[in-house]
Amino acid sequence: MSKVLDDLVALLSLETIEENLFRGVSQDLGFRQLFGGQVLGQCISAASQTMDDARHVHSMHGYFLRPGDPTLPIVYQVDRVRDGGSFSTRRVMAIQKGQPIFTCSASFQADEPGFSHQIEMPDIPGPEDLQSETELARQVAHLLPERMRERALSDKPIDIRPVTVGNPFKPEVTEPVKYVWFKADGTLPESPALHKYILGYASDFNLLTTSMLPHGISVWQKFMQVASLDHSLWFHCNLRMDDWLLYVMDSPWAGNARGFARGSVFNRQGKLVASVAQEGLIRLREDWK
Repeated sequence: MSKVLDDLVALLSLETIEENLFRGVSQDLGFRQLFGGQVLGQCISAASQTMDDARHVHSMHGYFLRPGDPTLPIVYQVDRVRDGGSFSTRRVMAIQKGQPIFTCSASFQADEPGFSHQIEMPDIPGPEDLQSETELARQVAHLLPERMRERALSDKPIDIRPVTVGNPFKPEVTEPVKYVWFKADGTLPESPALHKYILGYASDFNLLTTSMLPHGISVWQKFMQVASLDHSLWFHCNLRMDDWLLYVMDSPWAGNARGFARGSVFNRQGKLVASVAQEGLIRLREDWK
């Protein structure tokens, strides 16, 4: 693994403080608040560490309650809500400075046979000839906010390659659809749970901004206040985060300073491995202009 990927794996591993109680360190990506994907991945990790290997996480649903502080650790308190005959439920509270910043429920199930169908993966160009987000950022480095410049230009644990590229500093009105290839920047251990933690982390990139495309606005514009409000993630099967995945995103609605976006994650073989939904704040702040 690369150094940055090794750091991400360590970030999602968590320290056990007491039974059902875990602590995770934080990373500063240069945003105004803690990156939501970090909390998502760490919550899935905390819940999974209270389960045996027979059952694996198949869904999580969470709410962002307060902005997190990227300079402080996070304590994760897990409530073992129920272990039934087929499913187990865990509730996780992420806490900083004595206050909850995120809460979620996660459900676990063992594999069993059943009916099966899925939507088809769209016919999209592969990732090999696409530029990464880091390479694209280096082309506009002089326009990046100073607080984010170093992070935006440095190596990343997740290699993200947009299929369609626009100028975030001069956004144009386009349809609310986005296609992005992504994968871990290196080979990961043979741990199905770890690959799901990392997908949870990566699923927060690019999703909400899809709802901004038809309005010709960008998260990079200083007058936009953008933040995730909730996040749902369904794992349909085991997956590999160290092989390319296609993130197909669309936004069917926006209103009342909120945007709603959906995502489908396919592997290279066209198998639908996960589905995502998120609503977030996309508020135009005249006082920030």
